[in-house]
Amino acid sequence: MAGPHPEPVASDGLTDSEARSLWEVPHPVLPDGKRIYGETKVFPDLRATEGASYFTLVHGIAHESSVSFVAILQATRALRKGFESALYFYGPGSLNCLATRGFPTTGSAAFPGELNINSALATFIAEGGTVYCCRFGLSLHGAREEDLIAGVIPTHPLDVQDALIHYARKGAIVNSTWMF
Repeated sequence: MAGPHPEPVASDGLTDSEARSLWEVPHPVLPDGKRIYGETKVFPDLRATEGASYFTLVHGIAHESSVSFVAILQATRALRKGFESALYFYGPGSLNCLATRGFPTTGSAAFPGELNINSALATFIAEGGTVYCCRFGLSLHGAREEDLIAGVIPTHPLDVQDALIHYARKGAIVNSTWMF
C-alpha cells in the first residue's frame, strides 16, 4: 500500500500482524497544509452595542477538559468585539486562577500548554477584561488567595448568585460553563 513512508516490515521490530495493521490504511493520507474544512462563516460577525456585557461562569478544572480554556477564549473574543467582558471562576473552576501553576517551578511549563490558562487570563486582564474568583472555591481545594494571578478579584461565596443577577439585569449575554 502506498503512503508517504515506506511500509514497515517485521524486521523493523514489528511482528507481521503489527506491520499489516499499521499499513492497512495508509497514513497520513494528506500532506500538511491540505484544506479539509471550508471557511464559510454562517452568522454575521456581530459587535457589541453600546453598553453590552458578556458574562461567563466557569466551573471547570484547569487541564481536565477544554471547558475552562475555551470559556476564556470566548470571553476574550467578546471583549475584542467591544463587550464589557467578565469571567467568574467558582467551585473547582477557582483553580484556574492560580499563579502558582508550573513544574518543577512556578512559571515553568513541564509540557506544552501547561500554562495556557495562565497566559490566556493574563491577556484577558491586560486587554481590559474582569476576572472574579470565589474564595470558597479556592478553600475547597487548599488554594490560597495570595496565589491568585495578578488582577484576579477574589469574591465572597454569596457573590456567585449576585454576580449572575447583576449581569442578567444589565442584559448581559451569559455563558455558563460546567464540568462534571
